[in-house]
Amino acid sequence: MRPALEVADIFRGAGPAWRDAQRGHLSRAQLKVMSAIETCRCAALGGHVLRCDGCGTAAIAYNSCRNRHCPKCQASAAQRWLEARQADLLPVEYYHVVFTLPAPLAALATSNKAVIYGLLFEVAAATLLTIAADPRHLGARIGATLVLHTWGSALKHHSALREPLKYLSDARQQQAEEHQRAVPNRQAIAPKVGLVRAL
Repeated sequence: MRPALEVADIFRGAGPAWRDAQRGHLSRAQLKVMSAIETCRCAALGGHVLRCDGCGTAAIAYNSCRNRHCPKCQASAAQRWLEARQADLLPVEYYHVVFTLPAPLAALATSNKAVIYGLLFEVAAATLLTIAADPRHLGARIGATLVLHTWGSALKHHSALREPLKYLSDARQQQAEEHQRAVPNRQAIAPKVGLVRAL
């Protein structure tokens, strides 16, 4: 069942005026994504006729844009990806840690993505590995999946790394104690994050 309002509907209705207002600030790739979403599963991309052999009922099925950013045609691919990641999970506790760039660096990242985001990944990973290895916190090797978010829920630029952390304990009876030490506090992280701020 089609939702009452889709991203494509918003792009078709408000996209032209928004693109005019943002002229010079949007990359060619961003404009291409908007165009793909606007035309996804519309006559503009062509289509084919599906016909029931039993009753002869026909329906037109329009082609999808297959753009990886399109929420409509990539929903099943996203679901498959999530299921594959679920299969990777170990039967251990996970923790969610967020590293957010300070506003001046976040602004700088808009025109220097590879450098700034690369440094964010490096510093975040080094910080977590160092603190987790410290016996005062966890004293263990951890695994982490780092996910870069560049937009907040209000659709404003917001650079942050989200990391679900996992660790394996040697003895089940130590889990409660390790749980208390596993998530580093702000004082432990602050010196490492200061490296990012010093840039």
